[in-house]
Amino acid sequence: MGAVDSIWLGIGSALWLGILTSVSPCPLATNIAAISYVGKRVDRPVMVLLSGLLYTLGRTLSYFVVAFIAVRSIISVPAVSMFLQSRMNQILGPVLVVVGVLLLDVIPWPWTGGGRGFSNKLQGRVDKLGLWGAGLLGLVFALTFCPLSAALFFGSLVPLAVAHESSVLLPCLYGIGTALPVVIFSVIIAFVTNRVSRVFNALTKIEPWMRRITAAVFILVGGYYCLVYLFRVL
Repeated sequence: MGAVDSIWLGIGSALWLGILTSVSPCPLATNIAAISYVGKRVDRPVMVLLSGLLYTLGRTLSYFVVAFIAVRSIISVPAVSMFLQSRMNQILGPVLVVVGVLLLDVIPWPWTGGGRGFSNKLQGRVDKLGLWGAGLLGLVFALTFCPLSAALFFGSLVPLAVAHESSVLLPCLYGIGTALPVVIFSVIIAFVTNRVSRVFNALTKIEPWMRRITAAVFILVGGYYCLVYLFRVL
């Protein structure tokens, strides 16, 4: 695979990981709260769109800062960088398998349902900030990692960014992906409000299949990497 094809694959993977994160149960709860916050301005379409964009900017900024620090720290330490360059494929296999298992929801996480309570409390506190409150919601919600979103971010995005030495582009695309549902619903709320529930119901039905397909890909690719680079069977 050429360098150009490789970076495009990385771009697509980062965006897809962000989208998958956005419709996973815990982040979805915070996105629902953001949609309800944005929807309060339904009588002012421009404000709805601006709120959605500010929320996206807030999430993107948070993920960018965290990933930038993590990726730059790893790359800038010569010993770590050399180790990852020589062992990345061996590490990536087990990581992909673990993330795939987490995506299948085989392991129950009893605390994943608490996201909505926290998001509702925070939403009430930032109401007084008006339009800028959407940006603050994005900043804070991005940092409320649950096991699944943490696995996708630290277990998939960060290694992907390290492999491509991309501490800016891939994290930003991931952040945009995590906020994409809010942007879509902002447009719907602004222009076709009566279709919001229909689109949301469709999204919740699609999410399990998106997660399972991605999990299967992760497990298959991770298993292949383990066989080739870790156990040297193939």
